[in-house]
Amino acid sequence: MNTVVMGRMRALGRAELTLLLRNRTALFTAMLMPLLFVFLTRMSVTDEALDATGFSAGGLVLSGGLGIVLVLVVYSNLVASFVARREELLLKRLRTGEPSDGEILGGTALPSVAIGLTQCAVLVVAGVLALDVPAPARLDVLLAGLLLGALMMTALAAATSAFTKSAESAQLTVLPLMMLSLIGSGLMVPLEVMPDGLAAVARLLPLSPVMELVRHGWLGEGGGADVLRALGLSVVWCALAVFAVRRWFRWEPRR
Repeated sequence: MNTVVMGRMRALGRAELTLLLRNRTALFTAMLMPLLFVFLTRMSVTDEALDATGFSAGGLVLSGGLGIVLVLVVYSNLVASFVARREELLLKRLRTGEPSDGEILGGTALPSVAIGLTQCAVLVVAGVLALDVPAPARLDVLLAGLLLGALMMTALAAATSAFTKSAESAQLTVLPLMMLSLIGSGLMVPLEVMPDGLAAVARLLPLSPVMELVRHGWLGEGGGADVLRALGLSVVWCALAVFAVRRWFRWEPRR
């Protein structure tokens, strides 16, 4: 990626960050909601309840917290951002200039992704230093999971925006994927405590392989075959999400 492209994306990212800082609701969602979810989950999960899974409460909650950040900070926040910029005709105007479609979408997503990944780093450091959770066993696998998760949530946000009429209605259109991820992808409820049939279906949800990579990387569970399976499924979901964006993303309001 050349310096001209990077410069345009940074300019778009700075403009989007300025708008984000002015939006108190979006800022609350991005900065405080993930921490609130992590706190509530930690209050409801005990080590005794997880004896059969082999997880510690701290490890489960903090690794799940990384997924919560991806859902709330990246996915939920970006759906509203894409829709708002579309309804303001900003996306349409940008398309008449030099930036490519990918630069426009990437620049718009840049602040939310950066904030999300920064919060993930803070959670990892806090878990290791303050909550007696072991340091990541395989940092490369953990980073791969987070980067694939950020890419997937960005693309799914852009795809969801195509079916969202206004920034206000984004609060509703994000709910199906958000609830499926929170409940069915192991963020708040380990798949190991679910019935086998339900767990098999839950492992096919978009964020489930990302969470598997996060836990393989941080907690050291699973073997090489498990990591490769999770990587492959994550890449497939990323490809499907990108295809959905190319097929259905809307650059201007419905008339």
